[in-house]
Amino acid sequence: MTLSFHSLGLSEARVRHLEKAGFASPTPIQAQAVPHLLSGRDVVGLAQTGTGKTAAFSLPILERIDLNNHAVQALILTPTRELAIQVYQSIRTLSDDRRLHVLPIYGGQAIDIQIRRLQRGVQVVVGTPGRVLDLLSRGDLKLNKLSWIVLDEADEMLNMGFIQDVEKILAQAPGERQTAFFSATMEPSIRELAAKFLRTPVTVNVEQPKAAPAKINQIFYMVPRGWTKARSLQPILEMEDPESALIFVRTRKAAAELTRQLQAAGHSVDEYHGDLSQSQRERLLLRFRQRQVRWVVATDIAARGLHVDDLTHVINYDLPDSVDSYVHRIGRTGRAGKEGTAISLIHPLDKRKLRDIERHIRQRLEMGTIPTRAQIEARHLKKLQDQLRETLAGERIASFLPIVAQLSEEFEPHTIAAAALQMAYDQTRPSWMRVDPGCAEDPIMDEPRPRSNSHSGGGPVRKQKPIKRSKSPVSSQQ
Repeated sequence: MTLSFHSLGLSEARVRHLEKAGFASPTPIQAQAVPHLLSGRDVVGLAQTGTGKTAAFSLPILERIDLNNHAVQALILTPTRELAIQVYQSIRTLSDDRRLHVLPIYGGQAIDIQIRRLQRGVQVVVGTPGRVLDLLSRGDLKLNKLSWIVLDEADEMLNMGFIQDVEKILAQAPGERQTAFFSATMEPSIRELAAKFLRTPVTVNVEQPKAAPAKINQIFYMVPRGWTKARSLQPILEMEDPESALIFVRTRKAAAELTRQLQAAGHSVDEYHGDLSQSQRERLLLRFRQRQVRWVVATDIAARGLHVDDLTHVINYDLPDSVDSYVHRIGRTGRAGKEGTAISLIHPLDKRKLRDIERHIRQRLEMGTIPTRAQIEARHLKKLQDQLRETLAGERIASFLPIVAQLSEEFEPHTIAAAALQMAYDQTRPSWMRVDPGCAEDPIMDEPRPRSNSHSGGGPVRKQKPIKRSKSPVSSQQ
Protein backbone atom coordinates (compact mmCIF):
# COMPACT_ATOMS: atom_id res chain seq x y z
CA MET A 1 0.00 0.00 0.00
CA THR A 2 1.42 3.39 -1.05
CA LEU A 3 1.34 6.05 1.64
CA SER A 4 0.10 9.54 0.86
CA PHE A 5 1.04 12.88 2.42
CA HIS A 6 -2.53 13.15 3.65
CA SER A 7 -2.15 9.94 5.65
CA LEU A 8 0.82 11.49 7.53
CA GLY A 9 -1.47 14.06 9.16
CA LEU A 10 -0.67 17.07 6.99
CA SER A 11 -3.36 19.65 6.25
CA GLU A 12 -5.39 19.57 3.05
CA ALA A 13 -3.87 22.86 1.91
CA ARG A 14 -0.35 21.53 2.45
CA VAL A 15 -1.10 18.30 0.56
CA ARG A 16 -2.57 20.24 -2.37
CA HIS A 17 0.52 22.44 -2.55
CA LEU A 18 2.84 19.40 -2.44
CA GLU A 19 0.92 17.74 -5.26
CA LYS A 20 1.06 20.96 -7.27
CA ALA A 21 4.82 21.15 -6.66
CA GLY A 22 5.26 17.60 -7.99
CA PHE A 23 5.59 15.63 -4.72
CA ALA A 24 3.62 12.44 -5.36
CA SER A 25 4.18 10.42 -2.20
CA PRO A 26 6.36 10.60 0.93
CA THR A 27 9.80 9.01 1.07
CA PRO A 28 10.47 6.40 3.80
CA ILE A 29 12.15 8.91 6.13
CA GLN A 30 9.24 11.33 5.68
CA ALA A 31 6.67 8.60 6.29
CA GLN A 32 8.40 7.64 9.55
CA ALA A 33 9.41 11.05 10.91
CA VAL A 34 6.54 13.40 10.01
CA PRO A 35 3.80 11.78 12.19
CA HIS A 36 6.07 11.75 15.27
CA LEU A 37 7.11 15.38 14.77
CA LEU A 38 3.51 16.45 14.21
CA SER A 39 2.57 14.75 17.49
CA GLY A 40 5.19 16.77 19.36
CA ARG A 41 7.83 14.07 19.89
CA ASP A 42 11.59 14.64 19.70
CA VAL A 43 13.11 12.62 16.85
CA VAL A 44 16.48 11.17 15.89
CA GLY A 45 16.43 10.41 12.16
CA LEU A 46 19.06 8.19 10.56
CA ALA A 47 19.12 8.56 6.79
CA GLN A 48 21.54 9.37 4.00
CA THR A 49 21.65 12.57 1.99
CA GLY A 50 19.11 12.53 -0.81
CA THR A 51 16.42 10.59 1.08
CA GLY A 52 14.10 13.55 1.67
CA LYS A 53 15.25 14.54 5.17
CA THR A 54 14.68 18.26 4.62
CA ALA A 55 10.97 17.78 3.96
CA ALA A 56 10.78 15.29 6.84
CA PHE A 57 11.52 18.01 9.40
CA SER A 58 10.31 21.05 7.43
CA LEU A 59 6.72 19.92 6.77
CA PRO A 60 5.81 19.53 10.48
CA ILE A 61 7.40 22.91 11.25
CA LEU A 62 5.45 24.59 8.44
CA GLU A 63 2.24 23.05 9.74
CA ARG A 64 2.75 24.54 13.21
CA ILE A 65 4.33 27.95 12.49
CA ASP A 66 2.33 30.96 13.67
CA LEU A 67 2.49 33.17 10.58
CA ASN A 68 1.08 36.15 12.49
CA ASN A 69 4.02 36.06 14.89
CA HIS A 70 7.26 37.43 13.40
CA ALA A 71 9.52 36.08 16.15
CA VAL A 72 12.00 33.26 15.42
CA GLN A 73 10.07 30.05 16.08
CA ALA A 74 12.29 27.46 14.36
CA LEU A 75 16.08 27.17 14.12
CA ILE A 76 17.69 24.71 11.71
CA LEU A 77 21.46 24.22 12.11
CA THR A 78 23.54 22.98 9.17
CA PRO A 79 27.30 22.30 8.93
CA THR A 80 27.91 24.38 5.77
CA ARG A 81 26.52 27.43 4.06
CA GLU A 82 25.83 25.33 0.93
CA LEU A 83 23.46 23.15 2.91
CA ALA A 84 21.94 26.18 4.67
CA ILE A 85 21.07 27.68 1.29
CA GLN A 86 19.66 24.39 0.02
CA VAL A 87 17.48 23.88 3.10
CA TYR A 88 16.26 27.47 2.79
CA GLN A 89 15.36 26.92 -0.88
CA SER A 90 13.62 23.64 -0.08
CA ILE A 91 11.48 25.26 2.60
CA ARG A 92 10.47 28.00 0.15
CA THR A 93 9.44 25.25 -2.28
CA LEU A 94 7.37 23.47 0.38
CA SER A 95 5.39 26.63 1.21
CA ASP A 96 3.66 29.17 -0.99
CA ASP A 97 2.50 31.42 1.86
CA ARG A 98 3.94 34.92 1.50
CA ARG A 99 3.55 35.50 5.23
CA LEU A 100 6.31 32.96 5.89
CA HIS A 101 9.73 34.56 6.33
CA VAL A 102 12.77 32.27 6.20
CA LEU A 103 16.33 33.54 6.58
CA PRO A 104 19.59 31.70 5.80
CA ILE A 105 22.51 32.98 7.90
CA TYR A 106 26.12 31.95 7.42
CA GLY A 107 29.66 33.30 7.33
CA GLY A 108 30.86 34.94 4.17
CA GLN A 109 27.79 37.16 3.86
CA ALA A 110 27.67 40.64 5.43
CA ILE A 111 26.34 40.25 8.96
CA ASP A 112 24.63 43.68 8.81
CA ILE A 113 22.30 42.41 6.08
CA GLN A 114 21.31 39.43 8.22
CA ILE A 115 20.76 41.65 11.27
CA ARG A 116 18.40 43.93 9.31
CA ARG A 117 16.42 40.92 8.10
CA LEU A 118 16.10 39.61 11.66
CA GLN A 119 14.91 43.02 12.82
CA ARG A 120 12.14 43.02 10.19
CA GLY A 121 10.88 39.69 11.51
CA VAL A 122 11.71 36.08 10.63
CA GLN A 123 9.91 32.88 11.69
CA VAL A 124 12.47 30.32 10.50
CA VAL A 125 16.25 30.66 10.62
CA VAL A 126 18.54 28.25 8.76
CA GLY A 127 22.18 28.76 9.66
CA THR A 128 25.66 27.52 10.37
CA PRO A 129 26.70 27.23 14.04
CA GLY A 130 29.42 29.89 13.95
CA ARG A 131 27.24 32.66 12.52
CA VAL A 132 24.25 31.67 14.69
CA LEU A 133 26.43 31.85 17.80
CA ASP A 134 27.80 35.23 16.68
CA LEU A 135 24.32 36.70 16.26
CA LEU A 136 23.22 35.24 19.60
CA SER A 137 26.18 36.83 21.38
CA ARG A 138 25.36 40.19 19.79
CA GLY A 139 21.76 39.92 20.93
CA ASP A 140 20.44 40.24 17.37
CA LEU A 141 19.11 36.67 17.27
CA LYS A 142 16.64 35.92 20.04
CA LEU A 143 15.42 32.41 20.87
CA ASN A 144 12.89 33.23 23.61
CA LYS A 145 9.96 32.30 21.31
CA LEU A 146 11.68 29.26 19.82
CA SER A 147 9.58 26.09 19.50
CA TRP A 148 11.75 23.90 17.23
CA ILE A 149 15.45 23.14 16.82
CA VAL A 150 16.70 20.85 14.07
CA LEU A 151 20.29 19.64 13.78
CA ASP A 152 20.77 18.60 10.14
CA GLU A 153 23.73 16.43 9.06
CA ALA A 154 24.71 15.98 12.71
CA ASP A 155 27.60 13.67 11.84
CA GLU A 156 29.08 16.34 9.57
CA MET A 157 28.81 18.80 12.46
CA LEU A 158 30.94 16.39 14.46
CA ASN A 159 33.47 15.86 11.68
CA MET A 160 33.87 19.60 11.14
CA GLY A 161 34.35 20.34 14.84
CA PHE A 162 31.10 22.24 15.47
CA ILE A 163 29.74 20.17 18.36
CA GLN A 164 30.84 22.63 21.06
CA ASP A 165 29.15 25.51 19.21
CA VAL A 166 26.02 23.39 18.82
CA GLU A 167 25.97 22.65 22.56
CA LYS A 168 26.22 26.37 23.37
CA ILE A 169 23.29 27.12 21.05
CA LEU A 170 21.14 24.30 22.44
CA ALA A 171 21.88 25.48 25.98
CA GLN A 172 20.49 28.94 25.16
CA ALA A 173 17.24 27.62 23.69
CA PRO A 174 14.06 27.38 25.78
CA GLY A 175 13.62 24.10 27.64
CA GLU A 176 10.07 23.70 26.35
CA ARG A 177 10.81 23.04 22.72
CA GLN A 178 10.79 20.25 20.18
CA THR A 179 14.17 18.97 18.95
CA ALA A 180 15.20 16.75 16.03
CA PHE A 181 18.59 15.40 15.02
CA PHE A 182 19.13 14.05 11.51
CA SER A 183 22.32 12.19 10.65
CA ALA A 184 23.66 9.65 8.16
CA THR A 185 25.36 7.74 11.00
CA MET A 186 24.95 7.59 14.77
CA GLU A 187 28.37 8.44 16.16
CA PRO A 188 28.85 7.99 19.95
CA SER A 189 29.20 11.75 20.43
CA ILE A 190 25.93 12.35 18.54
CA ARG A 191 24.23 9.76 20.75
CA GLU A 192 25.56 11.54 23.84
CA LEU A 193 24.34 14.89 22.54
CA ALA A 194 20.90 13.47 21.88
CA ALA A 195 20.73 11.97 25.36
CA LYS A 196 21.65 15.36 26.83
CA PHE A 197 19.33 17.64 24.86
CA LEU A 198 16.43 15.51 23.57
CA ARG A 199 13.47 14.30 25.63
CA THR A 200 12.72 10.58 25.18
CA PRO A 201 13.30 10.81 21.42
CA VAL A 202 11.86 8.42 18.86
CA THR A 203 14.52 6.97 16.54
CA VAL A 204 13.54 6.49 12.91
CA ASN A 205 15.94 4.69 10.60
CA VAL A 206 15.97 4.27 6.84
CA GLU A 207 17.84 1.07 6.05
CA GLN A 208 21.11 1.72 4.27
CA PRO A 209 22.67 -0.62 1.71
CA LYS A 210 25.32 -2.82 3.30
CA ALA A 211 27.19 -3.53 0.12
CA ALA A 212 27.94 -1.76 -3.13
CA PRO A 213 25.96 -2.72 -6.24
CA ALA A 214 27.53 -5.60 -8.11
CA LYS A 215 27.73 -3.82 -11.47
CA ILE A 216 30.13 -1.15 -10.26
CA ASN A 217 33.80 -1.64 -11.06
CA GLN A 218 35.62 -0.18 -8.05
CA ILE A 219 39.25 0.90 -8.48
CA PHE A 220 41.60 2.88 -6.29
CA TYR A 221 44.82 4.64 -7.23
CA MET A 222 47.54 5.40 -4.69
CA VAL A 223 48.80 8.97 -5.06
CA PRO A 224 52.61 8.72 -5.55
CA ARG A 225 54.87 10.32 -2.98
CA GLY A 226 55.40 14.00 -3.77
CA TRP A 227 52.44 14.16 -6.16
CA THR A 228 49.24 16.14 -5.73
CA LYS A 229 45.86 14.54 -6.27
CA ALA A 230 45.24 16.83 -9.25
CA ARG A 231 48.46 15.62 -10.90
CA SER A 232 47.41 12.01 -10.31
CA LEU A 233 43.88 12.52 -11.58
CA GLN A 234 44.79 14.02 -14.97
CA PRO A 235 46.27 10.85 -16.56
CA ILE A 236 43.52 8.68 -15.04
CA LEU A 237 40.84 10.83 -16.65
CA GLU A 238 42.69 10.81 -19.96
CA MET A 239 42.85 7.01 -19.91
CA GLU A 240 39.28 6.44 -18.69
CA ASP A 241 37.75 9.26 -20.76
CA PRO A 242 34.43 9.16 -18.82
CA GLU A 243 31.30 9.82 -20.83
CA SER A 244 29.74 11.42 -17.75
CA ALA A 245 31.27 11.70 -14.30
CA LEU A 246 30.54 13.11 -10.87
CA ILE A 247 33.76 14.05 -9.05
CA PHE A 248 33.42 14.34 -5.26
CA VAL A 249 35.61 16.74 -3.28
CA ARG A 250 35.53 17.75 0.37
CA THR A 251 35.16 21.54 0.11
CA ARG A 252 33.73 24.16 -2.23
CA LYS A 253 37.22 25.69 -2.52
CA ALA A 254 38.61 22.35 -3.70
CA ALA A 255 35.74 22.07 -6.20
CA ALA A 256 36.55 25.50 -7.65
CA GLU A 257 40.29 24.80 -7.89
CA LEU A 258 39.94 21.35 -9.46
CA THR A 259 37.33 22.62 -11.93
CA ARG A 260 39.68 25.43 -12.97
CA GLN A 261 42.55 22.99 -13.54
CA LEU A 262 40.44 20.55 -15.56
CA GLN A 263 38.96 23.33 -17.68
CA ALA A 264 42.47 24.69 -18.34
CA ALA A 265 43.39 21.20 -19.62
CA GLY A 266 40.54 21.43 -22.13
CA HIS A 267 37.99 19.19 -20.42
CA SER A 268 34.21 19.70 -20.44
CA VAL A 269 33.64 20.22 -16.70
CA ASP A 270 31.84 22.55 -14.31
CA GLU A 271 31.36 22.88 -10.56
CA TYR A 272 28.12 22.55 -8.60
CA HIS A 273 27.94 24.41 -5.30
CA GLY A 274 25.64 26.19 -2.89
CA ASP A 275 26.43 29.69 -4.15
CA LEU A 276 24.63 29.01 -7.43
CA SER A 277 21.12 30.41 -7.73
CA GLN A 278 18.27 27.97 -8.30
CA SER A 279 18.11 28.90 -11.99
CA GLN A 280 21.88 28.38 -12.34
CA ARG A 281 21.58 24.97 -10.69
CA GLU A 282 18.78 23.97 -13.03
CA ARG A 283 20.70 25.12 -16.11
CA LEU A 284 23.81 23.20 -15.06
CA LEU A 285 21.78 20.07 -14.30
CA LEU A 286 20.09 20.32 -17.71
CA ARG A 287 23.46 20.74 -19.46
CA PHE A 288 24.83 17.76 -17.53
CA ARG A 289 21.88 15.56 -18.44
CA GLN A 290 22.13 16.57 -22.09
CA ARG A 291 25.91 15.84 -22.09
CA GLN A 292 26.75 19.47 -22.86
CA VAL A 293 28.90 19.22 -19.73
CA ARG A 294 30.52 15.81 -19.30
CA TRP A 295 31.89 16.08 -15.76
CA VAL A 296 30.69 17.88 -12.63
CA VAL A 297 32.81 18.56 -9.53
CA ALA A 298 30.79 18.81 -6.31
CA THR A 299 30.80 18.29 -2.55
CA ASP A 300 28.55 15.66 -0.96
CA ILE A 301 26.14 18.31 0.28
CA ALA A 302 26.01 20.28 -2.96
CA ALA A 303 25.44 17.06 -4.93
CA ARG A 304 22.25 16.25 -3.01
CA GLY A 305 20.08 17.52 -5.86
CA LEU A 306 22.21 16.07 -8.66
CA HIS A 307 20.55 12.96 -10.04
CA VAL A 308 21.57 11.96 -13.55
CA ASP A 309 20.63 8.82 -15.43
CA ASP A 310 23.37 6.76 -17.12
CA LEU A 311 26.20 8.24 -15.06
CA THR A 312 29.25 6.26 -16.20
CA HIS A 313 31.77 7.26 -13.50
CA VAL A 314 31.89 8.37 -9.89
CA ILE A 315 35.28 9.68 -8.78
CA ASN A 316 36.23 10.09 -5.12
CA TYR A 317 38.84 12.81 -5.41
CA ASP A 318 38.50 13.05 -1.61
CA LEU A 319 37.26 10.00 0.30
CA PRO A 320 34.13 10.57 2.40
CA ASP A 321 34.35 10.35 6.18
CA SER A 322 31.82 7.52 6.49
CA VAL A 323 31.60 4.18 4.70
CA ASP A 324 27.86 4.67 4.19
CA SER A 325 28.61 7.88 2.31
CA TYR A 326 30.99 5.95 0.07
CA VAL A 327 28.26 3.45 -0.82
CA HIS A 328 25.78 6.26 -1.37
CA ARG A 329 28.21 8.12 -3.66
CA ILE A 330 29.14 5.23 -5.92
CA GLY A 331 25.53 4.03 -6.04
CA ARG A 332 24.84 6.91 -8.42
CA THR A 333 26.44 4.87 -11.23
CA GLY A 334 25.79 1.30 -12.37
CA ARG A 335 22.01 1.71 -12.24
CA ALA A 336 19.22 0.05 -14.22
CA GLY A 337 21.35 -2.98 -15.03
CA LYS A 338 24.15 -0.92 -16.57
CA GLU A 339 27.78 -1.08 -15.56
CA GLY A 340 29.53 1.81 -13.84
CA THR A 341 32.99 2.69 -12.62
CA ALA A 342 33.95 4.11 -9.22
CA ILE A 343 37.46 5.53 -8.88
CA SER A 344 39.06 6.62 -5.60
CA LEU A 345 42.30 8.53 -5.09
CA ILE A 346 44.10 7.31 -1.98
CA HIS A 347 46.81 9.09 -0.01
CA PRO A 348 48.93 6.91 2.29
CA LEU A 349 47.03 8.45 5.22
CA ASP A 350 43.76 7.17 3.69
CA LYS A 351 44.71 3.49 3.93
CA ARG A 352 42.69 3.00 7.12
CA LYS A 353 39.60 4.46 5.48
CA LEU A 354 40.15 2.16 2.52
CA ARG A 355 40.26 -0.88 4.79
CA ASP A 356 37.04 0.26 6.51
CA ILE A 357 35.32 0.62 3.13
CA GLU A 358 36.44 -2.84 2.00
CA ARG A 359 35.20 -4.42 5.24
CA HIS A 360 31.87 -2.63 4.91
CA ILE A 361 31.21 -3.64 1.29
CA ARG A 362 32.70 -7.09 1.88
CA GLN A 363 35.03 -7.00 -1.11
CA ARG A 364 38.52 -5.87 -2.03
CA LEU A 365 38.92 -2.87 -4.32
CA GLU A 366 41.10 -3.29 -7.38
CA MET A 367 44.33 -1.31 -7.26
CA GLY A 368 45.08 0.60 -10.44
CA THR A 369 48.37 1.98 -11.69
CA ILE A 370 48.46 5.61 -12.78
CA PRO A 371 48.78 5.55 -16.58
CA THR A 372 52.11 6.53 -18.10
CA ARG A 373 52.58 9.02 -20.89
CA ALA A 374 53.21 6.21 -23.39
CA GLN A 375 49.94 4.47 -22.45
CA ILE A 376 47.96 7.66 -22.87
CA GLU A 377 49.69 8.47 -26.16
CA ALA A 378 48.84 4.95 -27.38
CA ARG A 379 45.22 5.39 -26.40
CA HIS A 380 44.95 8.70 -28.24
CA LEU A 381 46.58 7.20 -31.31
CA LYS A 382 44.15 4.26 -31.23
CA LYS A 383 41.24 6.71 -30.96
CA LEU A 384 42.64 8.69 -33.89
CA GLN A 385 42.97 5.50 -35.93
CA ASP A 386 39.31 4.63 -35.26
CA GLN A 387 38.23 8.12 -36.30
CA LEU A 388 40.35 7.79 -39.45
CA ARG A 389 38.57 4.55 -40.41
CA GLU A 390 35.21 6.29 -40.04
CA THR A 391 36.41 9.21 -42.19
CA LEU A 392 37.68 6.89 -44.91
CA ALA A 393 34.19 5.44 -45.17
CA GLY A 394 32.61 8.89 -45.56
CA GLU A 395 31.83 10.97 -48.63
CA ARG A 396 33.58 14.24 -47.68
CA ILE A 397 37.01 12.68 -48.24
CA ALA A 398 36.65 13.26 -52.01
CA SER A 399 36.97 17.03 -51.59
CA PHE A 400 40.47 16.61 -50.12
CA LEU A 401 41.85 14.28 -52.81
CA PRO A 402 43.07 17.14 -55.07
CA ILE A 403 45.28 18.40 -52.24
CA VAL A 404 46.75 14.94 -51.81
CA ALA A 405 47.34 14.70 -55.56
CA GLN A 406 49.19 18.02 -55.55
CA LEU A 407 51.37 17.11 -52.59
CA SER A 408 52.08 13.70 -54.13
CA GLU A 409 54.28 15.42 -56.68
CA GLU A 410 56.65 16.21 -53.84
CA PHE A 411 56.05 13.67 -51.03
CA GLU A 412 55.34 9.99 -50.70
CA PRO A 413 51.59 9.34 -50.07
CA HIS A 414 52.21 7.62 -46.72
CA THR A 415 54.26 10.64 -45.59
CA ILE A 416 51.40 13.01 -46.48
CA ALA A 417 48.99 10.82 -44.50
CA ALA A 418 51.35 10.76 -41.52
CA ALA A 419 51.70 14.57 -41.58
CA ALA A 420 47.93 15.00 -41.66
CA LEU A 421 47.56 12.62 -38.72
CA GLN A 422 50.24 14.47 -36.79
CA MET A 423 48.37 17.76 -37.28
CA ALA A 424 45.09 16.19 -36.16
CA TYR A 425 46.72 14.51 -33.18
CA ASP A 426 48.49 17.66 -32.01
CA GLN A 427 45.21 19.58 -32.08
CA THR A 428 43.37 17.04 -29.92
CA ARG A 429 46.23 16.24 -27.56
CA PRO A 430 45.63 17.56 -24.01
CA SER A 431 47.54 20.76 -23.27
CA TRP A 432 49.03 19.34 -20.07
CA MET A 433 50.68 16.54 -22.09
CA ARG A 434 52.53 18.95 -24.35
CA VAL A 435 55.32 19.52 -21.85
CA ASP A 436 58.60 17.94 -22.86
CA PRO A 437 59.33 14.81 -20.79
CA GLY A 438 61.94 15.10 -18.11
CA CYS A 439 61.20 18.71 -17.19
CA ALA A 440 60.09 19.63 -13.67
CA GLU A 441 56.56 20.48 -14.80
CA ASP A 442 55.86 17.17 -16.52
CA PRO A 443 52.59 15.90 -15.00
CA ILE A 444 53.21 12.29 -16.04
CA MET A 445 55.99 9.98 -14.92
CA ASP A 446 59.08 10.75 -16.97
CA GLU A 447 59.64 8.31 -19.79
CA PRO A 448 60.63 8.56 -23.45
CA ARG A 449 57.86 9.59 -25.80
CA PRO A 450 57.24 7.38 -28.84
CA ARG A 451 58.77 8.71 -32.05
CA SER A 452 56.25 10.01 -34.56
CA ASN A 453 57.99 8.21 -37.46
CA SER A 454 59.66 4.84 -37.55
CA HIS A 455 62.54 5.52 -39.95
CA SER A 456 65.86 6.70 -38.63
CA GLY A 457 66.16 9.93 -40.57
CA GLY A 458 63.60 11.86 -38.51
CA GLY A 459 62.31 13.97 -41.46
CA PRO A 460 59.65 13.38 -44.13
CA VAL A 461 60.30 10.82 -46.87
CA ARG A 462 60.42 12.63 -50.18
CA LYS A 463 60.16 11.04 -53.59
CA GLN A 464 63.56 10.57 -55.20
CA LYS A 465 63.07 13.07 -58.02
CA PRO A 466 63.72 16.76 -58.56
CA ILE A 467 61.18 18.98 -56.92
CA LYS A 468 60.11 22.59 -57.20
CA ARG A 469 60.84 24.25 -53.88
CA SER A 470 58.14 26.86 -54.44
CA LYS A 471 55.49 24.13 -54.29
CA SER A 472 56.35 22.87 -50.80
CA PRO A 473 53.41 23.96 -48.59
CA VAL A 474 54.27 21.66 -45.69
CA SER A 475 58.08 21.65 -45.68
CA SER A 476 58.21 24.67 -43.39
CA GLN A 477 56.46 22.63 -40.68
CA GLN A 478 59.04 19.87 -40.60
